Amino acid sequence: MTLLQAAVPHPSPIFSQRVMLGQHNVPSWDRYEAAMRDIFERRYYTNQGPLARRFEERLQDFLVVRHAVCVTNVTIGLMMAIEALGVHGRVLVPGVCNTAALHALAWCGAEPAFCDVDPVSGHLSVAGAQAAHDDQVKALLGANLWGDASAAPMLTAFAAARGMPVLFDSAHSLGCEIAGRRVGTFGQIEVLGFGEDDILNAAGAACVTTDDDELAARLRNIRSSYGAGRPVPVVKTSNGRMSEAQAALGLLSLDDFAVNRKRNRILFDAYLSQLRGIAGIRVVEPHGAAVSNHQSLVCAVDERVFGLSRDRLIDRLSADNIEARAVDVAQDIDGLARPLPTTGHIAASWLMLPIGAHVDVAMVATVCEIIGRASLQADGASV
Repeated sequence: MTLLQAAVPHPSPIFSQRVMLGQHNVPSWDRYEAAMRDIFERRYYTNQGPLARRFEERLQDFLVVRHAVCVTNVTIGLMMAIEALGVHGRVLVPGVCNTAALHALAWCGAEPAFCDVDPVSGHLSVAGAQAAHDDQVKALLGANLWGDASAAPMLTAFAAARGMPVLFDSAHSLGCEIAGRRVGTFGQIEVLGFGEDDILNAAGAACVTTDDDELAARLRNIRSSYGAGRPVPVVKTSNGRMSEAQAALGLLSLDDFAVNRKRNRILFDAYLSQLRGIAGIRVVEPHGAAVSNHQSLVCAVDERVFGLSRDRLIDRLSADNIEARAVDVAQDIDGLARPLPTTGHIAASWLMLPIGAHVDVAMVATVCEIIGRASLQADGASV
C-alpha cells in the first residue's frame, strides 16, 4: 500500500518532509569522521594535498584516462577547459545545457552558437551541429546530461574534420559508457561534476579530464597549485584547487559508486514500469549511453494527452511535498535569429523527478500514483 492509498482526502501533503531532487549520497558518519580527523591531524587542508592526489589517481584508473585534474567546482572546471584550449569566438553549444557552461564561455570571452537537439534524447546530434555551423564557429562544446550521453564519437569526428577543438560538459555522467568507453575520454577535454545532485559527491567539486599532456600542464597551471606538474605559461589562473575535505568525501563516494548506481537503476526501473501506464507521460530513457549511472529521472509531458501542463504538474507534486522542476535550457531562446523548436518544446514540457539515496521504491510508487491521479482529475474536470 502506498502513502496515497492509505490516506483519506487530505488537506496536508502526502509526504511530511520534502522529497528533494538530487542524489544526496553521503558516507556513514564513522567513515566521514575518520576521514576528517585524518585531515585535521595532518594539518594539510588544500593545495594539491595527498588526498587530492590520490583522488586524481583513482579517477584516472576509473575513467581509463591519462589525466584527471581535480578542481573546486564544475564552473571553474569548464572555465579552465575553455581557457586551456584557447577557445574564442563562436562556439557550438546545445540549446539544452547546463548554465555553468554558458557562464564559463562568457568568462573566456566566447559566444555560444546554439544548436537544436534530438527530440527523443534531448542531446546534441551531428545534424544539430551541422545546421548551426558556419565559418565563424571556432569550437564545439557538447553536453552529456542526466546520466545519458550525446553522440560524442560522431561529434568529435565532426569537429576534427573542421579543425575545431571539442570539449564536453559531462557533469551528470560519471561512470556512463558509450560503446565500451567511459564518458570522460571523448573530445580533447571533458568536465565531470561531483555535487550533491551527482552520483559521486565530493562537496560540489569536479574534475577535468584529458589524454593530452600539454593540455594537462596548462590546466594544472591555470588551476594554480604551486608545483603540481611542470610549469607552462598561461594568461589566467583560477584558484580552482580542490580541498582535502572535498577529496576525502570524493574517495569515500567513489568506494560506494557501484552500490549507488545499482540503487539508482532499481528506482529508475520502478518509475519506468509505473509511468508507462500513464498516457501523456514519457520517461526519457538513456539513448546515447550504453551504460548509465541513472542519476536523474527525466519525463516528457504531453499536455494534450495528459490533461495538465508540465508546470501545473510540478505545482501538483509540490502540494504533496515532492520537488520537481523543469530541465535546464539556454535562456532567451525565443529571441534567437535561428529558431530552436525542439529546445523550446523541451523547455516547456520536460521535468525532473526525485531519485537518489533518500528515495525508495514505495516512495516512487506514491509519486507515480499522484501523477496518475492528477491526470484522471484533469480529465474529469474537462468533461
